[in-house]
Amino acid sequence: MSKVIFHTDARPVDFIRAALPVAGEPLLDARRRPLHDLRISVTDRCNFRCTYCMPREIFGSNYQFMPHSDLLSFEEIVRVARVATGLGVKKIRLTGGEPLLRKNIETLIAMLVRLSTPDGQPLEVTLTTNGTLLAKKAQALKDAGLNRVTVSLDALDDRMFERMSDSRISVSTVLRGIDEAARVGLAPVKVNMVVRKGLNDGQILPMASRFRHSGHILRFIEFMDVGSTNGWNLQEVLSGTEILDRIGAAFPLEPVQAGYRGEVASRWRYADNAGEIGIITSVSQPFCGDCSRARLSPEGKLFLCLFASRGHDLRTLIRAGGSDADLAGLFAGIWSQRNDHYSEIRGRETAKQQKIEMSYIGG
Repeated sequence: MSKVIFHTDARPVDFIRAALPVAGEPLLDARRRPLHDLRISVTDRCNFRCTYCMPREIFGSNYQFMPHSDLLSFEEIVRVARVATGLGVKKIRLTGGEPLLRKNIETLIAMLVRLSTPDGQPLEVTLTTNGTLLAKKAQALKDAGLNRVTVSLDALDDRMFERMSDSRISVSTVLRGIDEAARVGLAPVKVNMVVRKGLNDGQILPMASRFRHSGHILRFIEFMDVGSTNGWNLQEVLSGTEILDRIGAAFPLEPVQAGYRGEVASRWRYADNAGEIGIITSVSQPFCGDCSRARLSPEGKLFLCLFASRGHDLRTLIRAGGSDADLAGLFAGIWSQRNDHYSEIRGRETAKQQKIEMSYIGG
């Protein structure tokens, strides 16, 4: 093993450059978790100011977003993605901020879908959006080769939706985006609802009713302590079990087996065959033990956990002329030392830990 030494931010960091995995064998972290997913945030900008993600009192009109020159170019993103697929990544999800705000995002998608895994399988490319631009962009995204789309929607009631998103966008705009995504073939559409107890939990059953028989997969997400600005309080967490109890009392549910190791949501189907839902329980039932996701920030930092305090700079090596072998070795070395399991140790010792904002590295 050799060392790659470079600078991230203003301080020197010393990473072990790991021996690359043997072809066909997974790259494992310190907890024996394989690298499977790479989530790529293409912008830190968003046209919503959701209270649990980008509260307006922090991300107001004077907030300084990244200049375009700091963002990884499409070619740089694809280079990281190509190296990552060589290390075992089989799925890439584009996030933000709001990824559809990144100009010509469909060009990036068309570049990514040309990649393949070492065994010759096509790379799965998906995208998470707030849905505001989806009706306009869905056909272009599909034509570029996007496989599926996930849409965030925290309420059906317009007033509650405006309160959650702190925007003047109507629910109907998002629903039109979902319908258009399904029409062009970006299906099944996954719809994510963050549940905040005492705020929008009264929308659980209306949301379940709306998406039954729709062919879409509705997923309920426990309110998480992501970042350091969303005013998270454990008392506002409605557990996955409580969510299931509410839905099951109205519409009986049956468990569905996970599709693969590391799948984020536990899966349930309606007993009357009306469709499927998912429950994401990072707080009440952490799934760190199977987490197989890395995250790339808009300016090229690699994050190993949604709750991380800092990332590892890949852009410096890329722009300094490092080879793909150098980049692969650096990436593998970072992942092989990964020991993150924040949700399993959440408590007093982590309460004051500064964490990167979700709007910066995606959900």
